[in-house]
Amino acid sequence: NNSHNSSGTSRSTIPTMTHRIPSQPNEMASKVRPQGGGTQDTPDERLFAAIIYVLVSGCAWRALPPCFGISKSTAHRRFLIWSRAGVWGRLHEKVLHRLDDAGLLDVSRAVLDSAHVRAGELTGPSPVDRGKPGSKMHVLSDANGLSLVVGISAANTHDSLALKPMITGHQTRHDPHRGRYFKPQRLHADKAYDVPHLRKWLWGKHIGVRIARKGVESSERLGRRRWVIERTMSLLTGYRRVNHRPRNYLAFLGLAAALCCYKRLARLTT
Repeated sequence: NNSHNSSGTSRSTIPTMTHRIPSQPNEMASKVRPQGGGTQDTPDERLFAAIIYVLVSGCAWRALPPCFGISKSTAHRRFLIWSRAGVWGRLHEKVLHRLDDAGLLDVSRAVLDSAHVRAGELTGPSPVDRGKPGSKMHVLSDANGLSLVVGISAANTHDSLALKPMITGHQTRHDPHRGRYFKPQRLHADKAYDVPHLRKWLWGKHIGVRIARKGVESSERLGRRRWVIERTMSLLTGYRRVNHRPRNYLAFLGLAAALCCYKRLARLTT
């Protein structure tokens, strides 16, 4: 399982989808991204906007519109450099810190769930798609559906195997000395995660267990808690590149998570 813990061009010439890109993610990204890839006079903001366009539209790099004023190969190369440097994960974390500073993160409850997707680097026979190769998207959210950690696995990986990596990936952000209290008090999940040793592991970390028990409780009882993460996964897969194309899936998923969190931050603080 893999998990993640203004250009010189006038705005009127940028395709419609990029009108939705606020300027502040560029400012935050500039503090976490390395340089490199492309000519010296290529503005990072223009490259970042082009990458967002590919994420939102789902287009291939070769179909990038010329209005960005950069070559397809330059945009793709810079995306790969930033992805390998872990920029999207650090951008996501920076946005989460902004949400936390604004009192908008609620880790009194965390919710874990997964969804089958046809895209993704890690593939296996999908049990819900006639055995076709596919992947599984894993999402850990806070009580309000803000994505805390995202990850992928092969489609035939059992959901329960993602629990430890996802929780561990989130707990690396828990830093009381810096005022970051990110450890969830309770974990909500459906009966796919009902494994005795996982319950014991969570108890050992002082995390309350709200996992539906097989043969005893219906997963529907968790509906009022879990609907928020179902909405989150719907928002993530609303970015077309996350839905349709397998290459660099985890990188695009991490960027989509950062943007979803930033949109919530912007909506609630402006």
